[in-house]
Amino acid sequence: MELGGMVDALIDKSILITGSTGFLAKIFVEKVLRVQPKVKRLYLLVRASDAKSAQERLQNEVIEKELFDILRKEHGKEFNSFMAEKVCAVPGDIIHHNLGIEDINMRELLWKNVNMVIHVAATTNFYVRYDIALDINVLGAKHTMNFAKKCSKLEVFLHVSTAYVTGEKEGVLLEKAFSMGEALKGNMYLDIESELELVERRKKELRSGNTTMGAEKMAMKELGIERARHYGWPNTYVFTKAMGEMMVGKLRGNMPLVIARPTIITSTWKEPFPGWIEGNRTIDNIIVGYAKGTLPCFVADINSRMDVIPGDMVANAMIAMVVAHSNKQGEFIYHISSSVRNPVNYSILEQCGYRYFSKNPQIGKNGKEIRLRKLPIFKKLAFFRIFLFLRYWLPLEMLRLVNIIFCCMFLKKYNELSRKYKFLMFLIDLYIPYCFFKGCFDDFNLERLRMATKKHAENQIFYFDPEKIDWDEYFYSIHIPGVIKYACN
Repeated sequence: MELGGMVDALIDKSILITGSTGFLAKIFVEKVLRVQPKVKRLYLLVRASDAKSAQERLQNEVIEKELFDILRKEHGKEFNSFMAEKVCAVPGDIIHHNLGIEDINMRELLWKNVNMVIHVAATTNFYVRYDIALDINVLGAKHTMNFAKKCSKLEVFLHVSTAYVTGEKEGVLLEKAFSMGEALKGNMYLDIESELELVERRKKELRSGNTTMGAEKMAMKELGIERARHYGWPNTYVFTKAMGEMMVGKLRGNMPLVIARPTIITSTWKEPFPGWIEGNRTIDNIIVGYAKGTLPCFVADINSRMDVIPGDMVANAMIAMVVAHSNKQGEFIYHISSSVRNPVNYSILEQCGYRYFSKNPQIGKNGKEIRLRKLPIFKKLAFFRIFLFLRYWLPLEMLRLVNIIFCCMFLKKYNELSRKYKFLMFLIDLYIPYCFFKGCFDDFNLERLRMATKKHAENQIFYFDPEKIDWDEYFYSIHIPGVIKYACN
């Protein structure tokens, strides 16, 4: 494989992008517009009721972001007219047929002109309602693929998934496609239609019993976790993303399909500037909790691999993928990861966090500096459970006995603390698999793509080799400051 002319390959292309108000899609949009202003049009599907609302969301949630400041400076007074010419907000919603695009003229325009479909839209919440996760991550993928198949000039379909669809397997995890119905546990068969029917039956049962909205929400969340673990996945998010991969793989026909599986996406390494991030990624909750002094401890094998990859590298790899596989029949899987090329352990998060916040303490609500100590880290789950027993369960049990003695005088306080404790235990159960993850993601296919770009000058424009990253420098000088600046509030 030899790959060159990536910038030129984007000239006069029309690209449909879902999930366009999200973190990764914005980085992708900004990079395409910056390196190839001669791209024909970027159609950004925006969840909105009409064109006016879609345009407002595009303006407020995409164009006005600091991420686009380089483009803003390059085009000066012409920036707004450039964006109006190159970017079009399309009102719709992936959970509906034809992506919820009601304007038939717009649908036909897209079917006639779109060359590439970049499907990024997803719910990434580990503990989301099962019905919502199925709608967005599974049916959304189905509807996007079916819409793409109607595009007469389509050259490639890129589906963004996650490397963690592999579940909790150990060892080297290969870039291997799922077959329809494949489960991670035993010889079970995963029937997606049956899962959709199950959700509808369960909702009818709940509603016929006059269940409150809150109780229904909780029941749907618990059903997602239950079904995920039944088939071998740790949570609803990765379970439904795996089903989404199966769906697009089954429906693609002869269409060139690329499935990108990034690991934990972190702030930008270089472009358009270092440290830009939006929202809290998985590990960023740890950074924010530590900065605010609300994280009492951490549990992880600090010598296990924390597979992270900067957002700009993911966007660059996505561009390389669509150029490499345009008009080439087949299904191509890529892990966008660091655990093989340049592994980094959880210990670096601990070390860089302590160094950074010791030198740059945050200000608490009382206006005083938050003085932090080194975070206690439990390297074994058994010791962590003992800590929880002494710190939380035992005081809770004492409060229960006090309530018995004093005729439930502190019942409200007990119920509140009990709910918090149960939820804490649930979250720990949800995230523990990633704190002790024993797998590493093979990226042989992506390495071939890197080698194909190496001989060309564009290698410096579309860099996606994590081997170049100094992780200590990245976390201390780029990522942690970026989280504090853009995501902490």
